[in-house]
Amino acid sequence: MDVKTQSLGQAPRAAEAAHSGERRGGFVWFIIKLLIAVLALRVFVFAPFSIPSESMLPRLMNGDYLLAAKWPYGYSRQSLPFDLPLPDGRLFAAMPERGDVVIFKHPVDGRDYIKRVIGLPGDSIGVMGGQLVLNGALVKRERAPDFLVPLSANTGCEWGGEAASLDDGRAACRYVRFRETLPGGKAYEVLDFGLTAGDSFAPVTVPEGAMFVMGDNRDNSRDSRWKAAAGDGVGLVPLDRLVGRAALVVWSTDGSARWAAPWTWFSAARWPRIGGML
Repeated sequence: MDVKTQSLGQAPRAAEAAHSGERRGGFVWFIIKLLIAVLALRVFVFAPFSIPSESMLPRLMNGDYLLAAKWPYGYSRQSLPFDLPLPDGRLFAAMPERGDVVIFKHPVDGRDYIKRVIGLPGDSIGVMGGQLVLNGALVKRERAPDFLVPLSANTGCEWGGEAASLDDGRAACRYVRFRETLPGGKAYEVLDFGLTAGDSFAPVTVPEGAMFVMGDNRDNSRDSRWKAAAGDGVGLVPLDRLVGRAALVVWSTDGSARWAAPWTWFSAARWPRIGGML
């Protein structure tokens, strides 16, 4: 084979190798851009959270997985991942509204907590006979139909409930339920086990830069009615501890799924809860 013929044979191979290299480089660049986009969403738009307890029954259940919107209240080192050493304060700060379900960092132990905002700076908050007192007036509370929750690995029957059955025969727990309506019209449901220590709370005034939060499961929530302590009450929560506003339930499981049995991933799902807005 002469030099001319050899050169003609090598040219297509060289072009093919160059084209293959361009494809690999393009794919790598696509992956990089995808990772940047996902990271940007995680940092600035939405963040995933799971519900580990029953303090927010009946709206949120142990085993719910939700997305929290990061932008409504602005950004701080608490709302950003990786524990970045950012200064105190919030960028693009905005005040939550009474009735918002918020995720925040516990003032003492730094763990993620989820509660409902009840009081804002300047508000006077108290509890009398289990009923909220906001700025000197009783918050409207009406009896609602009892709440029936199916028993599962993720949901037991607390001392304030009583054994019951669903129409399909499944074991359940029955709780007394009320509908509470804040000034301005925001309404939500709460559970009540009867008179407990948290049902009598002397009024306090929420200071600037803080919020008063409570769980919807009023007698099973260590919230702003209790002094802030690691793994316990949260006290008056600084607004700078806000992470985001609960937005959407993206998955919910009753806890019966087994990794070795993929079909149980679907049978364990609480399908009616998925997609619920908060």
